[in-house]
Formats: sequence, C-alpha cells, structure tokens
Amino acid sequence: MQGYLRKDGRKGIRNYVAVAYLVECAHHVAREIVHPHREDGAQVIGFPGCFPNVYAQDMMERLCTHPNVGAVLLVSLGCESFNRFQLSEAIEASGRPVETIVIQRTGGTRSSIAAGQDWVAAQVEALKGQETVPMGVDELIVGTVCGGSDGTSGITGNPAVGLAYDRLVAEGAACIFEETGELIGCEAIMAARARTPELAEELTRSVEKAARYYATLGFGSFAAGNAEGGLSTIEEKSMGAYAKSGSSPIDGLIKPGDIPPRGGLYLMDVVPDGEVRYGFPNIADNAEIVEMIASGAHLTLFVTARGSVVGSALAPVIKICANPESYARLSEDMDVNAGRILSGTPLAEVGEEIYDLTLAVADGQKTKSEALGHAEFILTYKSFEPIGPACLPG
Repeated sequence: MQGYLRKDGRKGIRNYVAVAYLVECAHHVAREIVHPHREDGAQVIGFPGCFPNVYAQDMMERLCTHPNVGAVLLVSLGCESFNRFQLSEAIEASGRPVETIVIQRTGGTRSSIAAGQDWVAAQVEALKGQETVPMGVDELIVGTVCGGSDGTSGITGNPAVGLAYDRLVAEGAACIFEETGELIGCEAIMAARARTPELAEELTRSVEKAARYYATLGFGSFAAGNAEGGLSTIEEKSMGAYAKSGSSPIDGLIKPGDIPPRGGLYLMDVVPDGEVRYGFPNIADNAEIVEMIASGAHLTLFVTARGSVVGSALAPVIKICANPESYARLSEDMDVNAGRILSGTPLAEVGEEIYDLTLAVADGQKTKSEALGHAEFILTYKSFEPIGPACLPG
C-alpha cells in the first residue's frame, strides 16, 4: 500500500481538505465552500453546538489532525464559544496548512464563501503534488460498526468481519469494535478474552455502565427494524454484534479520541461517563463512525442487514450486507454480499474478501459510498473521563 506521510509519523490513505464549521450557524457557509470541490477531496465536518464542550473540542482536534487530512479550513460565525484559536494552533502544530474564516468579520455569507472557495481550491491543487510512501498493514487502524441489523447479521456479515479482523490483528493492525450498549449480555465472554484481569474488569464495567445509562433513558439500543428483521431482545442483538470482534485477545478499552498505542484489538466505550446528561449516546451509526475516525481509524467496516446507504467524511466506509434480499435491492450501495453465506458460500471466503477489500481501499480504491458522494458527519455533546492504565496494553 501507499500512504501520505504526516509530521507525527502516521500515514493517511486519503488526502482530504477538511472544511470545519465551529457552530451550526456556520454550517451553510462551510457546505457552500465545499460544493464545487466535492469531487476533488474537500469535505465538511463540524460541531453544531454553541456552548463549549471538552469532548467536542478534543474530537475536532483529533479529526482535523487525522492522517487522512492534508489541510483544514475553519469556518466560524464569530460569537460561538468554540475555541477556534486552540483548534487552529493544534492543526498548525501538526504541520498542516490551516486558515480561519470568521463570517462576522469577512462580510457575511457571500464574501465568506468566496474567500473559502479560493483557499480550498489552492489547497486541493497543492495536495495533488504530495508524494506517497510505502505503508504496511501494521500501520492501519480499522473500525467496525453494525447498523440496521436483523436475524442474518450475527450469522453472515458480523462473523465474516470477525474473521477479517483476526487476520488484520495477526498482521499488526489496530482494530476497533463497538459499542458497549450493544454488548449487553456478552460481558462475561468478552472479559474472558482480555489480556489482563484488570482489563477484564474494565470491559465488564463499561457494559454495566451502558446498561445503566439506557435503563435511565428508558430506551435501549434496539430499534423497530431490528424486531421486524427477526431479533427478539437486546441480548440476541448483542450476540450478533459481538461476532464482528472476531476471536483475538482483547488488548485494550478506549474512548472516543483515544488512539490505540499499537496493533491489536480494542473495544470503544461510546457511552458517556457520569450521570445521564446528553440524551442517547449515539443518535445514528455515523456518530460511532466519527468517534472511531477520531481514534485514528483509516476506514470502517459497516455491517448492515436491513440496508444502510451512508458513508462518512474523512474515512472510507466499506458496506457489508448480511441479508441477501437486501443486497439484491441495494447492490449499488453495498461492497460485499455476505448474505450469500446463507446459500452455501463458506464464511471464510467472505472473510477473505473483506480482508482483501480492506487493503484495496486502503491503497486508494473507492468504496461504493465514496463513489456515490456519501460523506455524512455527526458530532454531539458528550462527557468522558480519561482512561486508566488498566485499559491499555502495558
């Protein structure tokens, strides 16, 4: 594979210009700035809130200095509480070109859009000349999520991803799976795979925290579509979701924005710490994808059975369809037909296909969602405590 070498030594598999709005009031201007450059690698990310949040600040710093990002334009209204100066300094320190447009000082919508488009056009042209360097599997960080699950997810798509994960981990990649709210009932078997007894306790506590969080809200991670697709309980859904972690030992527990210190298998705890403050932990699958990108994920393996068409900004999404009927309807949006396992295709064959496609996409091949222009992005309010030493490999 070939990657883009960054100042911190990490390598990216894409070379995007990120246009980041710092409050919802600046979203439209950011979107218009990107519009003429959508096919050239410019993408919109941002935080909609107006009052400050440490999690959001940290996430934006991680995202704007992600290995797949080559340059960043910040778009501020001017009166929001987001610390644009701190964000700009972090980006500049990472060696990336950065510019800030403050709409209230630039003359309003038209002037800001024009100035932003000129800057992005110049950066897109400059990034075209950046040379690539060799990149190994052991330099990859790969995330996985599942969404729109049904009764086929746990016997086709998720275990196939698990096999691909086992091979990637064996070759030194860092692989992240989620989420604790969809692992309820699996905490004991998951803890048994932990590298250390201390990590086993942390894994169990993270799932127990998720169970309490959802119980307080009165709504678990179980949708009407899951029931229509044949799933009966959160525990049954959890067993299917758990399968995508594979069978490798679990090396660590991370929270959004924590970058795995080395290769291995990591669980991401996406449920906020402390008392329930911000509502449901993740309002859509894309929120989880964004959190894995903030933890350095170069790309995401997305297993869906009912069918999801989304992609993501900054990092490619590989769609793995678990249900053959859904694949027949949505083949233009799906990268892998894991549903054919139900017709006799060996599970190992599909796992190998996912592994091969992961490396091909990392080397520049576009996924279906990329080709269709999907670049969804969601960042909400949350609050996390720092992880302790027991959460990571020694």
